[in-house]
Amino acid sequence: MPFKNRFAELHDEITAWRRDIHAHPEVLFDTPRTSALVAEKLREFGCDEVVEGIGQTGVVGIIKGKSDTSGKVIGLRADIDALPINEATGLDYASTTPGKMHACGHDGHTAMLLGGAKYLAETRNFDGTVAVIFQPAEEGGGGGREMCKDGMMERFGIQEVYGMHNWPGLPVGSFSIRPGSFFAATDVMEIKISGLGGHAAKPHETVDPTVCAAQIVTALQTIASRNADPVSQIVVSITSFETSSTAFNVIPAYVTLRGTVRTLSNENRDLAEKRITELCTGIAGAFGGKAEIDYLRNYPVMVNHEEQTEFAAEVAKAVSGDCADAPLIMGGEDFAFMLEERPGAYILVGNGDTAMVHNPDYNFNDDAIPAGCSWWAELVERRMPAA
Repeated sequence: MPFKNRFAELHDEITAWRRDIHAHPEVLFDTPRTSALVAEKLREFGCDEVVEGIGQTGVVGIIKGKSDTSGKVIGLRADIDALPINEATGLDYASTTPGKMHACGHDGHTAMLLGGAKYLAETRNFDGTVAVIFQPAEEGGGGGREMCKDGMMERFGIQEVYGMHNWPGLPVGSFSIRPGSFFAATDVMEIKISGLGGHAAKPHETVDPTVCAAQIVTALQTIASRNADPVSQIVVSITSFETSSTAFNVIPAYVTLRGTVRTLSNENRDLAEKRITELCTGIAGAFGGKAEIDYLRNYPVMVNHEEQTEFAAEVAKAVSGDCADAPLIMGGEDFAFMLEERPGAYILVGNGDTAMVHNPDYNFNDDAIPAGCSWWAELVERRMPAA
């Protein structure tokens, strides 16, 4: 089947919601306007229940089908937060808040799920219950984790959960997915190397943490090249190198390194943390200094479940005619927390030839709306066919 006709009729309305959200971006859990708008729309649509404040500022709407002989409850999730980026698009509906921008398309994700919710509340052509989940703080705050910790899955009896993300470079309205590990675990680290500062003219009287830190930055790359299986995926990146001195003639007392570790298996995640600790402490000790490592396990590997992924791909093929095999992605995605709680799948929908996400020139492509909305609606109607 092609896109549902109802979404062609709703396209302008959904686009208007999306552009309004785009013009008023909110970051992390600080989403009062967006959360209120979502809750207001869900109530307008006639959802059977609308609950706010889950995972701090998340919103869940409950839509019951015409019957409930199946007893099934499916969760559909969209993220609602923006990024701390200055927008450079020059659009008529560009961000009105300096330093904040919907640079990842969460405005589009929210609008598409609202469109799907409106359709499902109108038709209710399914046997079971749908929970539409609008999650804050995907961009680094772990909003998915917080909604799960709030007992969302148990409270609404959610048995399966599905998510969607737009993807630049994928043709508009097409889909892509893969089973198993899909998005990487993203851990963060801060390494403080302490030495003995002094005058640059007398380096022999110091323990130079800058030289030590430089050796550590290089040595950390051997985790991928010499410790991990070469056919596996692991990326160790030092993204910040900061000393305690800004003077030309002062050897600093300490250096702070910051960075990320990205892996696609728990084995490599364990390996990376172990080797980072060993290399940093060993090299620092060899130079006469000391290394303190603050290692935070952030988002886990996002793993699509086999059965639900196959089903999600079938729905995508029904909507757009095809569903490509997605590549492994080393970016993080906190939908991983929901997939640890319940079986489900995460799919990519094409955004066309646009700037990549997290770019000040990025913009969600409104032409993708009918495909995204149709996938949500078709997923529910096929997974819980009307009795």
